[in-house]
Amino acid sequence: MNGRLSVLAAAWVVARRDFTAILFSRSFFFFLLGPLFPVLIAVLAGSLGSRVDASQERAVLGVAMAAADVDALTRARAQLAPALGDDLPELVVIRRLGQGESYDAAQAMAERKAHVAAIVTGPVSAPVLTGSRGLIEAWRGPVSMLSAQARAGTALTYPAVVLKPVARSSATERKGRFATAQGAQTLLFLLTMMLAGMVLSNLVEEKGNKIIEVLAAAVPMDAVFLGKLFAMLGVSLVGIATWAGVGGLLWLGGGFSPERLPDPAVGWPLLIALGVVYFAMAYLLLGSVFLAIGSMATTVREVQTLSMPVTMAQLMVFFFASFAMTQPGSMVEIAAVLVPFSSPFAMLARAAQEPALLPHVLAIGWQMLWVALLVRGGARLFRARVMKSGPAGKAKRAGRRFPRFH
Repeated sequence: MNGRLSVLAAAWVVARRDFTAILFSRSFFFFLLGPLFPVLIAVLAGSLGSRVDASQERAVLGVAMAAADVDALTRARAQLAPALGDDLPELVVIRRLGQGESYDAAQAMAERKAHVAAIVTGPVSAPVLTGSRGLIEAWRGPVSMLSAQARAGTALTYPAVVLKPVARSSATERKGRFATAQGAQTLLFLLTMMLAGMVLSNLVEEKGNKIIEVLAAAVPMDAVFLGKLFAMLGVSLVGIATWAGVGGLLWLGGGFSPERLPDPAVGWPLLIALGVVYFAMAYLLLGSVFLAIGSMATTVREVQTLSMPVTMAQLMVFFFASFAMTQPGSMVEIAAVLVPFSSPFAMLARAAQEPALLPHVLAIGWQMLWVALLVRGGARLFRARVMKSGPAGKAKRAGRRFPRFH
């Protein structure tokens, strides 16, 4: 009677061992704190940027005209301000010109004598605006309105506009869904790339301290591969759940309302559920490749050298899926759905933009088929490479190099 466990039972033992060993280690606690620092830096940078913007003085328009024109222009701004508000530039009187007196606005701007963003000169019937090109082009309309109001003399009556906001429109809905799809796709890519690399470090560490050889003597190597892959997936899901919980508390504690977020086509609960499924698919696809790479490497430097092409290829896959998101229903999107490594990203973006659910059922089945194929192929390569690196493999190679003579 054979006392060895089956592949699935042995894989469960390996997965449980790795999962508990990583989950209750001190390094896992610091791993959970890892994303906190970029978020903290982003918050501080945003706060600093808002303070810098708030500290900037508002651009003002200098006026150098005849005294009567200055008074007329100032009076015109006071009349237009209730209707236009901040769309009108602030006016600062630089000089009230006397009869026959002129003012060189270009020289004043060049010598920076006047602390204004632009200067308006000439009569109100033909104003001249001097300043940087972008600013004077933006102020052309407001200055023209001020001049027209100043020439009219009397206050013009502007009808009150009744505002009737709607909850949403087709244009804003499409724009919001596209933003949600883009954010979900980017988050899926970042989580996959950040977490899939853990299988490499774990494998290289255990190859270095000969734990792999002990496991190989006790359980089938296919079980070791499956157990490690699914254990790291479980650890990754625990980390994501922790980050999501903390982020949700901070979001609600900051006074943000979920209603502000644009709703995806399938709804938020189903999008989150599909996000978990597609993350698992993307992680298993990429993790099986990384484990196969790790079986061929013996040092961390070799891991980095071998994994770099895969990382670059995955980055190209993300760009491909991002481009396909902008071409719904095209051959490009269909290709992104069929390519196994880009399929999770393309389908998650589709969930945010299209309400149909049948394509997700088919896509998940297609991705599971490729997961099974890649896991099986990676397990075979893993078994072949790891067994060759162990003492039994070394003895076999030595026996082939130095045959015995009887």
